[in-house]
Amino acid sequence: MKRLLVILILALLIITVPLSAAAYDQPTMGEKNAVKKAMNYLDFMAFSKTGLIKQLEYEGFTKNEAEYGVNHIEVDWNEQAAKKAENYLEFMSFSKKGLIDQLLYDGFTRAQAEYGVEAVGY
Repeated sequence: MKRLLVILILALLIITVPLSAAAYDQPTMGEKNAVKKAMNYLDFMAFSKTGLIKQLEYEGFTKNEAEYGVNHIEVDWNEQAAKKAENYLEFMSFSKKGLIDQLLYDGFTRAQAEYGVEAVGY
């Protein structure tokens, strides 16, 4: 009886594990759309990783969908910081520290913010 039970459990695991793994490989409709929306945003605006996740959540995507979307696109976050710094300087004047602080506020890491500020000439 024990042997039959063990065989049944093993058979069940063999059948369900591959199916479960395959299900995890397939993105949901929400995840697919979050990827597309993230790419759309980056076509016309610079974002930090956390800023883009927050924007997708604001658009109605769940936290998991937003994170999936941002994690499944190719982005140079340093370049995004440089673009954001450039955008700010088109409309306002900033000290180096002020611009770094603004980029940090926008969700860039310190290294990304410093890269962005140096990329625009500071």
